[in-house]
Amino acid sequence: MKFFLKTITLLFSISLFVSCGNADNDINFIPDFGDGLGKGKPVDDCLGLDEGELVLSIQEEFTTLPGKVSIFFKVSDTDGNPVSGLTADQFTIYEQGRNDDCFNTISTSESAARISPNSQIFNNNTLLVLDLSNSVLDSSLDELKVASTSFVNNVMPATDVDSFKMAIYWFDGEDELHLLNELTSSKQELITAIDGITTDISSDPSTDLYGAVIKSTDIASNLIQSTTTNGNIGAASVVIFTDGTDQASRFTEAAALKKVNEANANISFFTIGLGSEIDTQVLEDIGKTFSVFAQNKEELEQTFRDISEKVSERANSFYLFEYCSPKRDGSGENNLAIQVKTGSRQGAVQTKFSANGFTGGCE
Repeated sequence: MKFFLKTITLLFSISLFVSCGNADNDINFIPDFGDGLGKGKPVDDCLGLDEGELVLSIQEEFTTLPGKVSIFFKVSDTDGNPVSGLTADQFTIYEQGRNDDCFNTISTSESAARISPNSQIFNNNTLLVLDLSNSVLDSSLDELKVASTSFVNNVMPATDVDSFKMAIYWFDGEDELHLLNELTSSKQELITAIDGITTDISSDPSTDLYGAVIKSTDIASNLIQSTTTNGNIGAASVVIFTDGTDQASRFTEAAALKKVNEANANISFFTIGLGSEIDTQVLEDIGKTFSVFAQNKEELEQTFRDISEKVSERANSFYLFEYCSPKRDGSGENNLAIQVKTGSRQGAVQTKFSANGFTGGCE
């Protein structure tokens, strides 16, 4: 990732002749680096910021009269690990107008900078996908139900929130991803569905793991598409549990991995494996975000808890940062840089905004 950022910065310097002395040249090009900086770009050299260990990926940006600037982004380290729990006082705002040689620091207190509830524009969906083949039903169903209930309790908010939802699916050997409970914001509804799983739920003793991966990824992709509309941003997590390998051979490992690796960048993949019959390498490849393995059924609850923490961290690494800009109507388009510091780590990203119609009175 560091090499990538250095390369992009060099390309900007060579091909776009980016300079702090001419802000108008900086705002004519809006790159989109996908899972890198998103709608942002590397900050101008005139700020003198060191190469960072954190990556701010801008998902969306907008302004609201009389003068509020809102930036929705996710924060991760250069290895892709999410960074959650940031507060407004850990951010520094820099603005550059057309009369500025470089950026001016904007006081976070005077500009009423804040981290706002991202539920205003953010939809987060989790798909819990359970292997309910005969080996699970015969030997570890009770432990799986306890672990799954713990997962729901840890991932879902304490009170129902429309922007945070979960669905539960299960698979055996059939060419179908069975729906246990539809997408809902109700924690109790999900727990009740888990409680209702019985040993006779499946009639096919085989395991269609690769089919479950492909089908759940398609569902997550459709959720991203349906929730990323009208200024809203969608993210999804696919969490797959199994105690074995693919036995149905209906789909190939290559097809499943291709589906995962080509999925939308805002879909995270997690896997949980149980016992000695799993293929840990395959599950790590499928669970490219994070994978855990339980040696026995007594460890299931802990492994589900470990995954739930990772799912929550990722969901909480999306931030809606807002502040009141001192720029006013007539100043046109302005460059904006946001820097975040947490401990010894820092990172920054640059974008732009239009101050058309901006007046005083923003709170």
